Amino acid sequence: MRFLKKYSASGDFLVSRRKIPRDGGVILARGDSRERIEAIIREDPFCARGLADFRIIQFRASHRADDIQARIDG
Repeated sequence: MRFLKKYSASGDFLVSRRKIPRDGGVILARGDSRERIEAIIREDPFCARGLADFRIIQFRASHRADDIQARIDG
């Protein structure tokens, strides 16, 4: 949790959550470069200890809901 909180506070991680079924997780991140995100993910305790792999999927958001903040807040 310390890892997630650190990068959420810095603005690099926007959203994170466990997958359902609980066989991994998803992090929605933003970064200046792919290399920056790769460097951050290598700090993940699960990755650093060889307990998890990661995959980065880059995308450029071209649309968002007008009420996205209300949806996120739930």
